[in-house]
Amino acid sequence: MQVSRRDVLRYATAASALVGLGAASACAGTPTASAAAPTLIDFAARQIPARDIRAAGHSGVINYVSTSRPGSSFGAKPITLPYAQSLTAAGLVIVSNYQYGKPGGTAPSDFRRGYAGGVADARTAWQLHTAAGGGRSAPIFFSVDEDIDRNTWNSVALPWFRGINSVLGPQRTGIYAGINPCQWAAADGVIGRSSTPGRVWAWQTRSWSGGQVYPAAVLYQRVVSTASNPGPAVGGLSVDVNDVLAQDCGQWNLHP
Repeated sequence: MQVSRRDVLRYATAASALVGLGAASACAGTPTASAAAPTLIDFAARQIPARDIRAAGHSGVINYVSTSRPGSSFGAKPITLPYAQSLTAAGLVIVSNYQYGKPGGTAPSDFRRGYAGGVADARTAWQLHTAAGGGRSAPIFFSVDEDIDRNTWNSVALPWFRGINSVLGPQRTGIYAGINPCQWAAADGVIGRSSTPGRVWAWQTRSWSGGQVYPAAVLYQRVVSTASNPGPAVGGLSVDVNDVLAQDCGQWNLHP
């Protein structure tokens, strides 16, 4: 099978990312046409045992440093110290994400809470992140989990990120969003930079991205699990799957 130059570069990026992840699923060798980037999963319903994550071939998790919305009870919110320790002991890596509200949920999207909301959310996220053993220099990715235009970014989401920055600083702040807010966040200087050259703390979802991938993103949510189109099952739970695009994607073990 012919392998294009683009594929060779993609496989090389995947191989280098595995070095930083240090997951049990990593393996050395010459990339082949079936090679793929290492993957992290994200989920909320309950904690998935580390052994099941390893058995499914994933390198780690993106887990919540936020609590459940009113009327809901997500077992993986927030990540706990014992669970984090079990993941680390299994050679899996952890990346932190904050999301409390959601469009159409019992609490509105977090980014609609303004500057003061950003301050409060950052304080909550940092307390939960550190209580679970999260690295002191590790970023936390804050979610913009809906499609927004530039005006909404400028007038609503950006002040929220400024509030987050006032607590954590831009270098410990990341974004989860479609491609446009990821680019706007980087341009406005409200998210930090990975130690991987050319990469920023952008976790991009395929949703609202028109099939494009932001070249500076460190993570790409390739599989978005929904009720009508569930993601792959890991430990009996359907999960989202994220490709690792940079050796340093904000994992705790690289940011003590």
